[in-house]
Amino acid sequence: MAQLPFSADDFFAKHGKAAEWIGLRYVRERTTYRYIRNEKPDLNRSVLDEGLMVEVLEGGHFGHSATSDMSAEGLEAALGRAIAQTKTASARKVFSFTEAVRPLSQGRYQSPSATPLAEAKAGAINELLVKATAAMNLSSKIVNRAAYAMLTETDIEFFSSRGSHQRQNFDLVHLNLSATAAEGSESQTRNYSLTGQWGAEVLNEAKLLKEAARVGHQALELLAAENCPSGTMDLILMPDQMMLQIHESIGHPLELDRILGDERNYAGWSFVQAKDFGTLQYGSKLMNISFDPTAKHEYASYAFDDGGTPATKEMLIEEGILKRGLGSLESQTRLGLDGVSNFRASSWNRAPIDRMANINLEPGEATLEEMIARVKKGVLMHTNRSWSIDDYRNKFQFGCEYAQLIEDGKLIRTVRNPNYRGVTVDFWNRLAAVGPAGAVETHGTPYCGKGEPNQAIRVGHNAPPCLFRGIEVFGGQS
Repeated sequence: MAQLPFSADDFFAKHGKAAEWIGLRYVRERTTYRYIRNEKPDLNRSVLDEGLMVEVLEGGHFGHSATSDMSAEGLEAALGRAIAQTKTASARKVFSFTEAVRPLSQGRYQSPSATPLAEAKAGAINELLVKATAAMNLSSKIVNRAAYAMLTETDIEFFSSRGSHQRQNFDLVHLNLSATAAEGSESQTRNYSLTGQWGAEVLNEAKLLKEAARVGHQALELLAAENCPSGTMDLILMPDQMMLQIHESIGHPLELDRILGDERNYAGWSFVQAKDFGTLQYGSKLMNISFDPTAKHEYASYAFDDGGTPATKEMLIEEGILKRGLGSLESQTRLGLDGVSNFRASSWNRAPIDRMANINLEPGEATLEEMIARVKKGVLMHTNRSWSIDDYRNKFQFGCEYAQLIEDGKLIRTVRNPNYRGVTVDFWNRLAAVGPAGAVETHGTPYCGKGEPNQAIRVGHNAPPCLFRGIEVFGGQS
């Protein structure tokens, strides 16, 4: 944990009664970027970002002021701005809050890393990524090979005038390998990503080179393949595509601030309405979706959200029935609905809003082999490459990188440019089989965007392979 550049005890001793409630959220984040293209370094950069958010409750309204000046004078000035802004805005507040939405809590969180990221050496990382791009160099038809690492060390410390104190330390890894094969006017790209909370131990040469070789082979395989056929057929989605399906058609529609209407003008709202909770048959009885910030190694695991609320696993959808939304204590209070601890900010200079974190599909019992055997005509798809969904998060169309046709219960050949489309509730009610715990994979993204000003935030999604019946599939560029 970084040494705090200020004294919270001194601050609250002097200013603790200046507002009904005061919170301090300190964030220090160091991110290292390494990018190798065709065995040559293309980017070596390290960024340090540090600052503090002052939050106050005054007149039933919350206000904020961020500062990178963490001297006593700097904090006092930020507090003054937050109080003045809050008093002005409270005359037009949409709801009157109390400090009950900022519960007293204390604790620690540390990412589960065997070797801290701080011990990873720049030279060793670059050498590994150079080897990875070389491992993809399988043919002159592979025209571009890239390996990327983004390693982030984040320290967050939260204090409140009620006595809350939380310390959270994160080691965050995002790796990506990419190979593009081209011949004539046709090109195909295959990717591999690894995203989650690990330490330097995840920079495993044997595993990374094995994945690099697979990516190269599959790029060439796609280049020689025919287009995916079009028609209504069964669809098996692998975990790296289930990530996007969960994210867009479950995560975003269940954010309570969208349902309240706070988000409509930027990233769209939701087809879900407040009356749907407890009654909507969102999917088949095999559909069980959890919010789980306690999941080991997942990208958005934490012990407390950025409002200081303790984080616990909660079921959002059980046996297909919508039970709970993704909303902070503020949104829960406004709507009178159950939510979760997902009040999250992308940095010290952003106020928290309702954000998905780890949204997971709980495992079932059917193996991938059993799913394939149950399909007379269908397609198995991996890895998202394009997405489109309406601003109600209802109608969608997704394209994937790699697919295999299934006929009479057997994989028969690879096809390229696979796509599928659907409508959210109808699609999830076509869920016919869910893979077991042993087939669950951890995926995520660093760049889920929402809010004004925009906040790009980290999310995680665990899922096994899944079988859907009677889906509209089509080929060609999406």
